[in-house]
Amino acid sequence: MNRARERVELNMEELERLLERAKKTPLNEPDYQTLKAAVETLGYLTRLLEDRKTTIERLRQILFGASTEKTRNVLKSDPTHKTEDQKKTDTSLIELGREKSEKKTKGHGRNGAEAYPGATKIEVRHNSLKSGDRCPECRKGKVYNSTQPGLLVRIVGQAPLAATVYQLEKLRCNLCGEVFTADAPDGVGPEKYDASSGSMIALLKYGSGLPFYRLEGLQGNLGIPLPASTQWGIVLAVAAEIKAAYEELIRQAAQGEVLHNDDTAMRILALMRQSPENAELAEEFDDSEPAQERSGIFTSGIVSTREGRKIALFFTGHKHAGENLTDLLKKRAKELGPPIQMCDALSRNLPKDLEVIVANCLAHGRRKFIDQVRNFPESCRYVLETLREVYQTDALAKEKGMSPDERLALHQAQSAPLMAEFEKWMNEQIEERKVEPNSGLCKSISYMNHHFHKLTLFLRVPGAPLDNNICERALKKAILHRKNALFYKTQNGAHVGDLFMSLIHTCQLAGISAFDYLTELQIHAAELSRNPQEWMPWNYRDTLQRQNFAPSSDI
Repeated sequence: MNRARERVELNMEELERLLERAKKTPLNEPDYQTLKAAVETLGYLTRLLEDRKTTIERLRQILFGASTEKTRNVLKSDPTHKTEDQKKTDTSLIELGREKSEKKTKGHGRNGAEAYPGATKIEVRHNSLKSGDRCPECRKGKVYNSTQPGLLVRIVGQAPLAATVYQLEKLRCNLCGEVFTADAPDGVGPEKYDASSGSMIALLKYGSGLPFYRLEGLQGNLGIPLPASTQWGIVLAVAAEIKAAYEELIRQAAQGEVLHNDDTAMRILALMRQSPENAELAEEFDDSEPAQERSGIFTSGIVSTREGRKIALFFTGHKHAGENLTDLLKKRAKELGPPIQMCDALSRNLPKDLEVIVANCLAHGRRKFIDQVRNFPESCRYVLETLREVYQTDALAKEKGMSPDERLALHQAQSAPLMAEFEKWMNEQIEERKVEPNSGLCKSISYMNHHFHKLTLFLRVPGAPLDNNICERALKKAILHRKNALFYKTQNGAHVGDLFMSLIHTCQLAGISAFDYLTELQIHAAELSRNPQEWMPWNYRDTLQRQNFAPSSDI
């Protein structure tokens, strides 16, 4: 394990002076520690350079720390650099923030009782008084129930999956030998694992990245054994019960107005080629499928938005994000027009033979200038501050709840002149040779210039987003799984993971409890299979109420 090293700021001049002092006198303790840190750093970097997977960007992060993409931190912004338009936009946002803060009541900063909607609520009666009794203090008035009860929050630790052992009394006749067993309490069925256990395992594994073997160890330490093989059997059975909800999510996502897509690398041992770099990882499994033409394995994330609702989908396998989007759009109703597709500029993100209105991610283009701030501070300052004004305008439209058409009009009034001036500036840098052709800044400008039409779709089409950040955040679910569990064993295991990640993240986007949702889907699996459109995260509570089903959390 690599221990954390204290960061020592040291330039070459200081190091040379230190070496000169070492020639004349023995090193004192501070000089010794500094020189030791420099030698350790040299050795550490040498080991990194021997690893062919180490990139220049990785070395830069190690040496200078992980970068932040916020303009004020990248540029150490000075208010004097702000333009009049910037100041006006900032003032609008400040006034809007002040209005919101005035509506909030002041508190102590800790979570109040209302922050625990999943907590069990117990009413505690006064031990000596009831409504209508004489006041024990003044002996004249009467006490009545207050509108707000006193609140006390008590949090206890417990295992993620708890167990209850019911000891059913047995009585045996001493003559005939007949045995009479007590009935189980109401609501306790014959199944060992109820619906909530499957929901919890799926939420920990596919929502929080806790591998089966870690949960097995945790449960064992708490005296409630739960083998990893048992966990897999439970989630596999649950996936079969609720797959209709996943299929309905796919169908509804295909009808979306805006579709975000991207992908990230993944491992499925059964699909991996027997190449030297992964043979050691896959050789112990004997269920590998024949090597296919494409060796890469990916998890594609697709986020579909329609009428304010967001649906997150995940697909893992050999297909790229564009191919998975093609499969999704084949389920799109023919009478609907082409959707807006938001992605980065990689060609593999585009669907084949299907019409979409393509928008490219402005954050990707901006990030290329962030990487060049150290070398070209003034030019990058202009770019980042220009794009900051665009994002502030978009934030203003969101805060005021503007419609897509109103948002478009706002961007055309405030952002279009900025982007036109920005495009002119980029052309001048290239045509007048103000930048070195092979420099990093030139490459950043060329990328932005080449994709400028797609990067500025938000200036022409209502509802077009600025960036693909929502999809990149969704893919963190898959990345979290990859970091903790490392791989899927089979394609079927990957499909189960995609199903649960899609349902869990869609619930999070809708502000719904994924645990309650997964539990209700299992309890009402028969109704789900008949009418899956009525059991989506945003309407399943209405369906329960309409059909007079008591929510499982209330039982």
